[in-house]
Amino acid sequence: MRVRAGLAGLAAVVALAGCGGLEARTGADTGTSSSSSKSGKIDVGEARKKLGTLEVKGRAPRTGFERDKFGPAWADVDRNGCDTRNDILKRDLRDEKFKAGTHDCIVLSGVLDDPYSGKTIQFKRGQDTSTDVQIDHLVPLSDAWQKGAQQWTATKRKEFANDPLNLLAVDGPLNGQKSDSDAATWLPPRKAYRCAYIARQIEVKAKYGVWVTSGEKDAMQGILSSC
Repeated sequence: MRVRAGLAGLAAVVALAGCGGLEARTGADTGTSSSSSKSGKIDVGEARKKLGTLEVKGRAPRTGFERDKFGPAWADVDRNGCDTRNDILKRDLRDEKFKAGTHDCIVLSGVLDDPYSGKTIQFKRGQDTSTDVQIDHLVPLSDAWQKGAQQWTATKRKEFANDPLNLLAVDGPLNGQKSDSDAATWLPPRKAYRCAYIARQIEVKAKYGVWVTSGEKDAMQGILSSC
């Protein structure tokens, strides 16, 4: 069995399993929250509770935001020999094939069951095809910048940008459509994934102390009320 180094014990990817609960796509124990367990389920009630703890404030200006304020893109922060993008591709794709001589690090191809659209996407690394699958920051970096990250240390911003809890392999065009939107302005078109999406955003914001706007909180509460 292939060991996915550096990801064990980190947050599992969650997907909606009906109104009763949110099931993980992987078997990893998150070890990061009381709402997570080895069963891979996230308690919607816990998500509501955590949402209630988030500070509600207006969005700060985007002034000064640059991608490199969050460190180099896809750094090998866990020092497992693979950059973060390849770590997430390994975690979220199936039937992967790897570049020879990279110790199962560089993903050449695989299949993504896209949580945002429900489509099955064939990933193939290449200049014209790699962007078919992109790694989404569930809480976008720009959104975080305008809701607290301007005051963070460079180390904390780099950790945030590379945290598997905040990363998900998704359909490239949908990731571009989302851009830096929060829950008040963009939700996955696949309605069956929206509870998981919101619960995961709340987990991330609670972990890092990112605040929410009143409109964003209302949108999150609306989704959770239907879970």
